[in-house]
Amino acid sequence: MGALDTLRLAVRFSLREMRGGLSGFLIFITCIALGVAAIGGINSVARAITVGVESQGRELLGGDIRFQLIHREVDERERAFLDELGTVAQSANMRSMARLADGSDQTLVEVKAVDGLYPLYGAFVAEPAMPLDEILAETDGIHGAAAADILFDRLGLSIGDRVSLGNAEFELRAQVVSEPDAISDGFGLAPRLLVSLDGLRASGLIQPGSLVEHAYKVKLPEPTSEGALRQIAERATEAFPEAGWSIRSRTNAAPALSSNVERFSQFLTLVGLTALVVGGVGVANAVRAYLDSKRGVIATFKSLGASGRFVFTVYLVQILAIAGIGIAVGLVLGALMPLAASAMLSSVLPVPAAGGLYPGALALAALFGVLVTLAFALLPLGRARDVPATALFREMGFDPRGLPRLVYVVATLAVAVVLAALAVWTSTDRRIAIIFVGAAIVAFLVLRLVASLVQWLARHSPRVRSTALRLAIGNIHRPGALTPSVVLSLGLGLTLLVSLALIDGNLRRQIAGNLPEQAPNFFFVDIQSGDVDAFADLVQAESPEGKLIRVPMLRGRVMALNDVDVRELQVPPEGAWVLRGDRGITYARNVPENSTLTAGEWWPDGYEGEPLVSFAAQEAGELGLKLGDTVTVNVLGRNITARIANLREVQWESLGINFVMVFSPNTFAGAPHSWLATLADEQATSADEARLLNAVTRAFPGVTSVRVKDALEIVNTIVAQLAVAIRAAAAIALVASVLVLSGALAAGNRARVHDAVVLKTLGATRRTLIQAFSLEYTIIGLATALFALLAGGAAAWFVVSRIMTLPSAFLPEVAVSTVVIALVLTVGFGLIGTWRVLGHKAAPVLRNL
Repeated sequence: MGALDTLRLAVRFSLREMRGGLSGFLIFITCIALGVAAIGGINSVARAITVGVESQGRELLGGDIRFQLIHREVDERERAFLDELGTVAQSANMRSMARLADGSDQTLVEVKAVDGLYPLYGAFVAEPAMPLDEILAETDGIHGAAAADILFDRLGLSIGDRVSLGNAEFELRAQVVSEPDAISDGFGLAPRLLVSLDGLRASGLIQPGSLVEHAYKVKLPEPTSEGALRQIAERATEAFPEAGWSIRSRTNAAPALSSNVERFSQFLTLVGLTALVVGGVGVANAVRAYLDSKRGVIATFKSLGASGRFVFTVYLVQILAIAGIGIAVGLVLGALMPLAASAMLSSVLPVPAAGGLYPGALALAALFGVLVTLAFALLPLGRARDVPATALFREMGFDPRGLPRLVYVVATLAVAVVLAALAVWTSTDRRIAIIFVGAAIVAFLVLRLVASLVQWLARHSPRVRSTALRLAIGNIHRPGALTPSVVLSLGLGLTLLVSLALIDGNLRRQIAGNLPEQAPNFFFVDIQSGDVDAFADLVQAESPEGKLIRVPMLRGRVMALNDVDVRELQVPPEGAWVLRGDRGITYARNVPENSTLTAGEWWPDGYEGEPLVSFAAQEAGELGLKLGDTVTVNVLGRNITARIANLREVQWESLGINFVMVFSPNTFAGAPHSWLATLADEQATSADEARLLNAVTRAFPGVTSVRVKDALEIVNTIVAQLAVAIRAAAAIALVASVLVLSGALAAGNRARVHDAVVLKTLGATRRTLIQAFSLEYTIIGLATALFALLAGGAAAWFVVSRIMTLPSAFLPEVAVSTVVIALVLTVGFGLIGTWRVLGHKAAPVLRNL
């Protein structure tokens, strides 16, 4: 019989044997379905958002291509170049303070000023519905404005009321319902206030050095390919090498959103893969229990002359078919996730309304499902291949100790390598993926060692007087004990839960706990050079105990490192943020507070030599910079090259005034700029802060005041929203762990029935047996919880301290909750299964012994 005929016969026998149903495989199917659904759904949602960004690129960007400048508007030559490209709409974005007409209250706003062409693409929607030019028009010397509903609520305003912005008054004529290009403008800390460009100029907020982003959005006269858009950007850079503008096309309308979606989806995908791997333990348990129940069938096959390879093939086909059912269920659930996400996120993210089907994401999830199934099923199948028929007829079953033939071990390792390589290859940040894969391997090995250690300790423990405890200790180390399966299945899920809980807890602790104690009360932005002394006097008078720090501030874009254009550099993701967009920069005579020199020397007072720069040490290392290297930045349309004179360790978590780059004072001699200030006053009450804010806003309407506590509350809200998604993903892994745990306990019930019947026959009471089983599960649960605390704590420490560069602390409440969860799950599920075991009558069982 040829190989093909053997395969056909094996498939036929497999299908016949599966007619009896899938009892015993429900946990198998559920585990595979959960993992596949998580991976397929997460990647489908990410793809849906990406497709939404790409398909609505013009609307999201506000044009086919956008040119953005900081501090300044385009000059005549630059404007002429833009006008040659097509229709140009100009806008300006800045933060400022909106005040009630009587000056009694004020709040921070995100001001967006537009011209009469806005929007070039998409539709602006307001309530009540009216043309935008009517909303923003000047009537009787008063400019109009539209605002987000939160601004009306915050200041107690209604349509028709007036607010002051800078030196001008604006009438609120509508609420902003929808802004087509809001996402491309980036994340805002304050509600939107939409005004006209003429109105913003009338406010007097645009001053030399003011922190204003000027955007020029171009509508091209005819459809243009992605390559043609790149050529336009290259022409603009070549024609105006020192313009310093940021150029973005409709193909990259919201890079920050796309990048964040990629990173977050990668993280959740790895969490989903953890759930799938945890489910793999359930696959191994289910396969082993299923084969144990098929001992008679396998013995009959072998007695009739079937080869071990034939037996292996029959049950491999069955396992793959059952896994296929779980994968199919998971794919259906994963395919529905974009539809659900579309309904929930359509108001804030450009997810296609129909959800869409994304075969690539679903195929990847299916491939992960197949690989996990093979990785955990091949070893049990390999053991079944070589068990002799005599052993099966003698009811000896499948002894899990020892390894099957080398070919099955090699095949299992090969599948595991492919699984790990696929996880790394499909990740956007492969360093994180490699760390994840390494951690998963170490977790498996250590959990196996933990189980072996618990069994060794039980085996060598001194004899105890308590009958129940003696039985419990014996159950932990006896042949066929549940200890390895329970420790492995529950340990992975609890470890993930602990690590995510500690990461979330540390972030909240930093935002809501430690940071407010260290952080200043206020940031003050856009203080004009002519007002800085008077501003300091006012703040000192209003807050005599406060500490005011003020520094000059400009915005600049890094153009080159060591004369190499940053667009040609390959830098690691953790350092790439320094080169993206505009960076705040300053100059200083002395080493700034919150900084410590780690290399090089500070420039002397009165230095007049070549431009020098002090670079943050960590960021310099991530960019591959060292002392003596050069950095070219564009400030106010001029490229300036400075040599790195020293490196600083910066305490970013203090939320004080910190800059990646601090230049020598002679670098920007004569350049117009504004000032940035912070005020720290530990004794100030909320009433004191409100009084100070009101005084500053009245005296200096052009100064933007940011109350740090308000900003932290917004960030805390965002972190809480992200935590919901993270906890949902962690819950999937924990559910998989619980399923695997219950499956492992169910698989051991057959042996438990024999044990319970024999012990009851010998005089053991039901109470004694329940105590013994409870103690057994408690000991195993405590050992698993201890591992989860250590491994999860180490993982959380690495993420918080090494990746997020924040102080990491172990949170006792997480430890307590983890121990409680472990004990509730192990003891609870164990006793549920045990109660059923204890209900069996002795006679039927004793007849089969």
